[in-house]
Amino acid sequence: MNITNSVKYIGVNDHQVDLFEGQYVVENGMAYNSYLILDEKVAVTDTVDGNFLAQWFENLENALEGRSPDYLIVHHMEPDHSAGIAAFAKKYPQAQIVASAKAFVMMKNFFGDDFADRRLVVGEGDTLSLGAHTLTFVTAPMVHWPEVVLSYEQSEKLLFSADAFGKFGALDVEEDWACEARRYYIGIVGKYGAQVQALLKKAAGLDIAKILPLHGPILEENLSYYIGLYDTWSSYRPEDEGVLIAYTSVYGNTKKAALMLAEMLKEAGCPKVAVTDLARDDMAEAVEDAFRYSKLVLATTTYNGDVFPFMRTFIDHLTERNYQKRTVAFIENGSWAPVATKVMKGMLEKSKELTYAESTVKILSAVSEENISELKALANELVS
Repeated sequence: MNITNSVKYIGVNDHQVDLFEGQYVVENGMAYNSYLILDEKVAVTDTVDGNFLAQWFENLENALEGRSPDYLIVHHMEPDHSAGIAAFAKKYPQAQIVASAKAFVMMKNFFGDDFADRRLVVGEGDTLSLGAHTLTFVTAPMVHWPEVVLSYEQSEKLLFSADAFGKFGALDVEEDWACEARRYYIGIVGKYGAQVQALLKKAAGLDIAKILPLHGPILEENLSYYIGLYDTWSSYRPEDEGVLIAYTSVYGNTKKAALMLAEMLKEAGCPKVAVTDLARDDMAEAVEDAFRYSKLVLATTTYNGDVFPFMRTFIDHLTERNYQKRTVAFIENGSWAPVATKVMKGMLEKSKELTYAESTVKILSAVSEENISELKALANELVS
């Protein structure tokens, strides 16, 4: 695939993977993106997952049209992008390896070789001329590993963005960008909002025509939309006004309360209401929605003097990713000593800028008439 006359796509689609990074469901697979720049000098950017090296080398050889690479540029050392470094170095012994200093340390750990005789260390503002094309490097530590660099090609205004602006899904499947990019960002990069904000400030000074990420499609139209979403996500602002109700339920009573609240919210005019069963639904989707919407209702049972395990896992996912700037409400259920609300508040105590709803719902085994009144009060408060 030609991105421009001089830049070609040589990546691969992975439809074998079921769990990306061992935890994220990817029904539509993954793309591992790699690019080739043909100029007086030839540069390859990144490699692919180790299961697809044969296909990648075939793509590379076809795109080279008899030429040999002068450089392999390593933007990110995560193995889904770096697995082919050693094999590339062996196949093309004349090529230099271009990466950050920390990336070469990681190469030693991964491959037992830091390529000291052929490495080119780059940092903030360093440039690499290929002829008509010049790459300027931009450091992006902790977006989302410490060694990450991006590169900006000046003549064609291309930003090679590493994992930034990536998404789940192979390139041969059409799907909504925002949904899978949001789930990807929140799950994988979400903890590092401050670092992403720093990167966006650097990117604001660049005239970008196309963004070339390591996962997902090349972005070239309405770039302000994608950059705007990244700004929203990385500043932890809600993307949409709405309520996520996240629940666990043992015998159906807490579920009943959650579904009743959802209907009451819709009747009260709440613009968007989402409901998730934390024991059965995709946890990453639930975490995504918690960051997407402005308000969150946590509904669970007291369990062994604590909260139900799936709820604890869910809140751990939120706090690990710096959940903040939201309104949170609680529904607890307990047959003799309900403590779920107390436990959940304790788990959230280090989260910044959370507002707690004044209305409370305490179920004692089954939903009562009093609970129905409490749910109505909570619904009215959340839409006020």
